[in-house]
Amino acid sequence: MSDFYKVPRTRGLYRTDAREPFKISRSKLELSLECPRCFYIDRKLGVGRPPGFPFNLNSAVDTLLKREFDMHRVAGTKHPLQEHYGVDAIPVAHEDLDTWRHNFTGVQVLHEPTNFMVFGAIDDLWENTDGEYVVVDYKATSKSEKIEALDKEWHGGYKRQMEIYQWLLRQKGYTVSDTGYFVYCNGDADREAFDARLEFDVTLIPYTGDDSWVEGAIRDAKEILDSEMLPEASSDCDYCTFFYERGKCEKKTS
Repeated sequence: MSDFYKVPRTRGLYRTDAREPFKISRSKLELSLECPRCFYIDRKLGVGRPPGFPFNLNSAVDTLLKREFDMHRVAGTKHPLQEHYGVDAIPVAHEDLDTWRHNFTGVQVLHEPTNFMVFGAIDDLWENTDGEYVVVDYKATSKSEKIEALDKEWHGGYKRQMEIYQWLLRQKGYTVSDTGYFVYCNGDADREAFDARLEFDVTLIPYTGDDSWVEGAIRDAKEILDSEMLPEASSDCDYCTFFYERGKCEKKTS
């Protein structure tokens, strides 16, 4: 069994008496919305949810897309995908883009009312002719249908992800377009043979974000962590349901 399960973490946890800013990532803020109990146990008690499998194929797609868009960034030209969809924007060459893309730094903003250092790593940044920054996120999957809209229930997390990135950049003083884009790469599983190649159908999906909820979510996250009481679990949290049902089984057999 790995050390992850042997002992709770002690570094990077929330302390009500701490003076230094508490770092909270975009994904942990999302966790506070998904299940306050899981968020509290993770960020204050040091026991996170069991880790999922790494999506190495997704990471490879991200890396290749970044290289592709970076070529047009250097040249100051539109990517063919932007041309195809008639997007009024080009990849922008910002001096901080490499930092903003890095998972452990990202775009960082100190939210002074809570003393939370909120951060998140963007995939790409474009600029339109109005001088507005356009947030772009890459997604990779393999579905049988063509992906042209974010119309599934679980796409809500993608939308909030985009909105947090827009909020972060606005807090840093940048003018950001309400419209962001998802570069969606859908692996084609209908080919007759693999032939050591996986082909993707790439679509560009616009999304008009509304980041007005972010401020309240940050304040709510602090309220959760400031409490000395373990919060209620979300009714649809699979992790909490599992541990509750497992506990009942263990009581019956002990």
